Amino acid sequence: MRSPTLRPALAFAAIFVFIFLLHAPLVQLPYFWDEAGYYVPAARDILLTGSLIPHSTLSNAHPPLVLAWLALWWKVILYKPLVTRAAMLLLTAFSLLGLFRLAEHVTNTQVAIAATLCTALYPVFFAQSSLAQVDLVAAGLIFWGLRAYFEDRRLAAAIWFTLAALAKETAILAPLALVAFEILGLLFGGRVRVRRLWLDETFDYESAFRGSNWIAALLMPLLPLTLWYAYHYARTGYIFGNPEFFRYNVGATLNSNRFLLALAMRVWQAFGYMHLWMLTLAMVLAMFLPPQSDSGAERPRIAIHVQMVFLVIIAAYVVAMALIGGAVLARYMLPAVPLVIVLAVSTLWRRLSFWPAAVAFVAFAFVAAWFFNPPYGFSPEDNLAYHDYVLLHESGAHFLEARYPSARVLTAWPASDELTRPWLGYITRPLEVVRVEDFSLAEVISAAELRASFEVAVIFSTKYEPAPSLFDRWKSWVDLKTRFFGFHHDMPPSAVAQILGGKVVFSESRKGQWIAVIEIERVEEAASSASGFRLQAPGLQAGGGVLVGRGQPLSVRH
Repeated sequence: MRSPTLRPALAFAAIFVFIFLLHAPLVQLPYFWDEAGYYVPAARDILLTGSLIPHSTLSNAHPPLVLAWLALWWKVILYKPLVTRAAMLLLTAFSLLGLFRLAEHVTNTQVAIAATLCTALYPVFFAQSSLAQVDLVAAGLIFWGLRAYFEDRRLAAAIWFTLAALAKETAILAPLALVAFEILGLLFGGRVRVRRLWLDETFDYESAFRGSNWIAALLMPLLPLTLWYAYHYARTGYIFGNPEFFRYNVGATLNSNRFLLALAMRVWQAFGYMHLWMLTLAMVLAMFLPPQSDSGAERPRIAIHVQMVFLVIIAAYVVAMALIGGAVLARYMLPAVPLVIVLAVSTLWRRLSFWPAAVAFVAFAFVAAWFFNPPYGFSPEDNLAYHDYVLLHESGAHFLEARYPSARVLTAWPASDELTRPWLGYITRPLEVVRVEDFSLAEVISAAELRASFEVAVIFSTKYEPAPSLFDRWKSWVDLKTRFFGFHHDMPPSAVAQILGGKVVFSESRKGQWIAVIEIERVEEAASSASGFRLQAPGLQAGGGVLVGRGQPLSVRH
């Protein structure tokens, strides 16, 4: 274990075995939500055609590094969810190894083990670990880049940050935040009182300060990312994803009121979301206690300049992700949350004699959050609610395919993709789909006007809705959520059946999520109208906002 090459390899193997065993019940699940809507189709296009620009879904201009990784595994082994999950878990293990190595460098092995364990068990990180998405991988590569940064290895840091940006374009925030940090160091680092914010106190100022050389290295990741966007523009005619994607994630988010609301949500996601508040609160309370001593020496803290780097990156993600991103998804904060965990665990280690018990309690709380949904709205991809979602949609798809194999089906995304793309794992043959945006009252009424165009409706909970809170009784708050974050209430199956003129023939629910199949009851006029009806091309708009076609995704939130 003392070998400089053997030790990381053994740590990687141990981490991979640990997380694979944790995810063993999940590795054969069909693809979920944004996996099915963008990442798996885009990776499959690379496998089948070699094209880095997806054509079976609208391009969002995400760099193709992770997608190419998946395509390689499918090419070498087999296109199966099990292969996909295993390939992603390998990247997750590598990301956790990067966090372990970073934490070990800035603190010690004990803290590194505890922080890595807490991160692996943190519900959002755990849920994302086996999903074919890119934010977790980008976060892991950032951790490797930060270790190289603290070790003063410019080329290695530039390579790691470049790979991170090619995994997810928003990873460029990390090196750019460090550039700002270095520029501030050039401006203020000569002042004795603020020098330690940029420098290790044990280093001489002249030899330790990196300045302009590091600024150049940290700007290097911009070049390959720019080349990717230039290639994307040459192939598609747009730079930052399809126009609807750009409007949803940038154009529609540039509002001061929305920014303030999103900023509060991002701060919560960075320090309190999914029981993270327990660790943050423990850290704050521990700060009032004196440091513990070992062999007469005070336990050291993380160096001030390291803490400053962590806080700069956390702040960059909090602010930037509040400014952009139509859906305020917690996974976008994965580069920041593990840094909070490292700082918190290090504080507990330094100031609490019973710090292992405190960390164990937090880890237990994280595991509990896998299974128990919070009392506020959240995305199912943030804990094992996504498992419930997939099982529900599997059951609904199996029932539909067995009883209505030739029916035209009314549904919403992502079920529209699940029912038209057998290779997503839900059905064996594609069905014809009439698509609505959601199952709000307005959309269901619009769908009722096109009742002759479908025989069956598959409706489901498009978002998790907890019991109404005090805020939900405040009409202005509901209006703000509706205006800025796409909030709506899905109508219950019985109400939808009544409006569409049908009956519920299948329904199932799990922990606040549900799915139902409604058979439309025909009348002579509707049958006559249906005989002359023809489906429109994918993605075209029908009357009343109903999308009719083969379930082509809007591809806006990935």
